[in-house]
Amino acid sequence: MPHTTLGRSGLHVTRACLGTMNFGTDPHAPTAEPEARRIVDAFLDAGHTLIDTADTYRGGTSEEILGRAVAHRRGDVVLATKGGAPQGTGPNHRGLSRGHLTRALEASLRRLGTDYVDLYQCHVPDATTPIEETMGVLDDFVRAGKVRYAGCSNVTAAGVVSAQWAAQRRGGTPLVSLQANYSLITRAIEAEIIPVCRELGLGVLAYSPLGGGVLAGRYRRGMAPEPGSRLGQWAAMPSPMARGFVAGLLADRHFDVADEVAAVADELGTTAPTVALGWLGGRAEITSVVLGPRSAEHLAANLDGLAFPLPAEAVQRLDEASRFTVVPAVTGQHTAP
Repeated sequence: MPHTTLGRSGLHVTRACLGTMNFGTDPHAPTAEPEARRIVDAFLDAGHTLIDTADTYRGGTSEEILGRAVAHRRGDVVLATKGGAPQGTGPNHRGLSRGHLTRALEASLRRLGTDYVDLYQCHVPDATTPIEETMGVLDDFVRAGKVRYAGCSNVTAAGVVSAQWAAQRRGGTPLVSLQANYSLITRAIEAEIIPVCRELGLGVLAYSPLGGGVLAGRYRRGMAPEPGSRLGQWAAMPSPMARGFVAGLLADRHFDVADEVAAVADELGTTAPTVALGWLGGRAEITSVVLGPRSAEHLAANLDGLAFPLPAEAVQRLDEASRFTVVPAVTGQHTAP
């Protein structure tokens, strides 16, 4: 399996990344531990290496299951997790402060059953903590041998610039990756985030490649999501933010794109997920694509889709169907003062 380096680093990763948000022990978890182990083994046996989790996935049980699944072949895995999301109700139970990140990393290492992670990512931005503090504690983790490389997730282009400047000022560890929502229905990162990451040495990990299931044909225009589906569960949450997210994802424009994906799939004699993943697999600006399979069979289909060679005319059609107005980022201006 071909490898590439993650950003401006020596860490080699594969084009496919295994996302483990589905792994859990609660009744609503799509993937219980026996099937999760099958998925992990199949992923590694196929030559892939990068596996991603987070301390908040299924209340931490995703990390526990993953830790047990890779214990016998830890050296084959580029193990990535995230910290910074809320772990309690108090103000110090969340964010990217030294105190919270230190506690979060130690807890993740215990759940994963390892003494280091290859990639530790700040899960969400934190406007209340100085960026110098966050980059300082990430540097301390690296120097202590508990983390090999640092990354971030869901950060703006300005946030990336600020973080890299802070690392440069203190002579510390820079970020080597950014994980972002990217698919045929979510291409906003092309405007500024991808150019800034390219310039400042970050690889891009694309999550939600099937647009939350919209591109896979799991939802229908004008119809509420099924109660047992992921979007159905989010829509039932009391949080207005969760309900707003679902409403935005089920926008008419997104179904227009999904219809074009389905049309291309019919013409090529394949499936809509294969077409959507094949489009992502051809994006040179993306380092790795985070797949979230529910079963080993689902993983195999996703891997085949990611490697599917879309004809140039199909790529052009999908580009046009999903195009949005992009104001190019100004490059060459991100040198630290």
